[in-house]
Amino acid sequence: MKAVISDPKTGKSYQVEFDKSIDSMLIGKKIGEKIDGNSIGASGYVFEVRGGSDTSGFPLRKDISGTRKIKVILSKGVGYHPKMKGTRKKKTVRGNTIATDTVQVNLKTIEYGTAKFDELFPQKKKEEK
Repeated sequence: MKAVISDPKTGKSYQVEFDKSIDSMLIGKKIGEKIDGNSIGASGYVFEVRGGSDTSGFPLRKDISGTRKIKVILSKGVGYHPKMKGTRKKKTVRGNTIATDTVQVNLKTIEYGTAKFDELFPQKKKEEK
């Protein structure tokens, strides 16, 4: 499972790949719940689950309960951004709970620890041609 961790202070986000042991800690968490940073290797930090997507690319939506995939009529928000006001469309979205089908989880930093993000989650630099 991948996680995109955002840092509101700097405006940067960090992409982190988790192994199976950490995946099991995230399964069952809902959008809006807080996660202790110790469980994912960032001691002193507290993160909030803000969203994610499943294996097919369908987004997790806060107002749909459970882990199910469902077609709903949307007028705005996660999963549909209409071009004209008042437009509605039937779209497939996923429920608000992280499951085994979830590939990416979006986390927002709520409380900060002593170590910096660059030290905790070193980013791979792209090779220049």
